[in-house]
Amino acid sequence: MSPQPDTHTFQLQKHISIIDHQPLRMHCNCCALVSSSGHLTGSNRGDEIDRTGCVIRMNNAPNGNNFKQDVGRRTSLRVIAHSSVQRVLQRRQELLNANQDSVFLFWGPTSAMRRDGKGRVFNNLRLINQLLPKLKVYVISPLKMLEFDELFKNETGKDRKTSNSWLTTGWFTMAIALELCDRVNVYGMVAPDFCSTPSHLSVPYHYYEPSGPDECSLYLSHEHNQSGGHHRFITEKTVFANWAQKYDIHFYQPDWSPSSALNGSSSHTPAPAVS
Repeated sequence: MSPQPDTHTFQLQKHISIIDHQPLRMHCNCCALVSSSGHLTGSNRGDEIDRTGCVIRMNNAPNGNNFKQDVGRRTSLRVIAHSSVQRVLQRRQELLNANQDSVFLFWGPTSAMRRDGKGRVFNNLRLINQLLPKLKVYVISPLKMLEFDELFKNETGKDRKTSNSWLTTGWFTMAIALELCDRVNVYGMVAPDFCSTPSHLSVPYHYYEPSGPDECSLYLSHEHNQSGGHHRFITEKTVFANWAQKYDIHFYQPDWSPSSALNGSSSHTPAPAVS
């Protein structure tokens, strides 16, 4: 079953505060989901993003002065992978200064999120909370993590573990956005057929690492590698395009519509962004 916006309750029982174990309470009429893609460089979308009711970001993607023109400054929710916790710790003061009222939601494997002193990531989150007691830190519960795995299997027909697939932070963020938001405007996420086009634009994987790996090269490498654990970026984007035909999801920078992408031509422009 695909996720969908819940307009009847704003209490998300399976996203839990690390302090008082209370569920996350949050709801937005319209959300800007900002990716970390190099497609955002030079986009001048910052003001448009900041006018949106809620702004969702991923991992340690910066939104300070050097990037505000393209990605905006506001953050309502930041979804962070277990593998990015150390980078968040290193930039903790910068993130706090830029995101005074935002919620930080962390995800990770059950072994890393154990609360008995043996969970490496959970221990680091406790440290973050001690260093920054005003920070609103939540974790995705083990039960919810299993639901995300099951969602991947239901939508793709592939078992995440047996297919050696690692879910991306984008997967968690999109699914969570559909729980929180009535409408989702996604910035910087390409269509599933984008990288198969010979003339596609080459951009870095992260807008804040201009010398980093090429986005499409990374996507294709992970998508077709069957050994070891890899992200299935293109598979996930196909699912997102399918969801966008059912739910109020729109894609910008690059602008594309789900129907054209799934038909092999993603050149159409979606509805104008609204805040």
